Amino acid sequence: MKLISWNVNGIRACVQKGFLEFFHEADADIFCLQETKMQEGQLELDLEGYHQYWNYAVKKGYSGTAVFTKTEPLSVAYGIGIEEHDQEGRVITLEYEDFYFVTVYTPNSQNELARLDYRMKWEDDFRAYLKKLEENKPVVVTGDMNVAHKEMDLKNPKNNRRNAGFTDEERQKFTELLDAGFIDTFRYFYPEQEGIYSWWSYRFRAREKNAGWRIDYFCVSESLKDRLVDAKILTEIMGSDHCPVLLEMK
Repeated sequence: MKLISWNVNGIRACVQKGFLEFFHEADADIFCLQETKMQEGQLELDLEGYHQYWNYAVKKGYSGTAVFTKTEPLSVAYGIGIEEHDQEGRVITLEYEDFYFVTVYTPNSQNELARLDYRMKWEDDFRAYLKKLEENKPVVVTGDMNVAHKEMDLKNPKNNRRNAGFTDEERQKFTELLDAGFIDTFRYFYPEQEGIYSWWSYRFRAREKNAGWRIDYFCVSESLKDRLVDAKILTEIMGSDHCPVLLEMK
């Protein structure tokens, strides 16, 4: 089973940059997007053989998520059931026979950490949401989580200590997610791997220099450990300031 997640930083722009070619070539069982930046009716994607689910932000041209799946889910939920968090189209949950699949676009703490307090509340509420799901069946959660967890997860840790995505507070919340019984699948397979990132700033030729951050993840419930086959970061795929991440499961 092949699962792919990609922050496309605007799906309409990404479609102009080869999205569909990659989508069809990848032939994933489930393919999800973050930061679609669109409203309903602004784009029709003809993805034969896939069921499509979209969650749009109230604010136009902002945030948004989507999931495309070959197997029709038993149920679909949008958001996490807390109004404060559910205006920005950040979460879609698909229920399958033996697991939940959750795609998330975690709020960015923004310049000067203007949204850090909100982000902390989001983190606690989202983790609680995942643990509630887990009472029924295991969870696969994936997406742009907007945090580089360890120093090895970004090129310049020292210069970024108090920047959004690498604050002690955000990193601690990711640790709390792992402590709550989730596995960071890329680190499960490649605990010491450095220099592999999933996001690069559009400035300063960052991608060319591989001055990046690993902020896109597949995390799974501990009980799915035996089903893990491989986790990859597809750094060669262009079309966004992020690249896709992949998880293979039995």
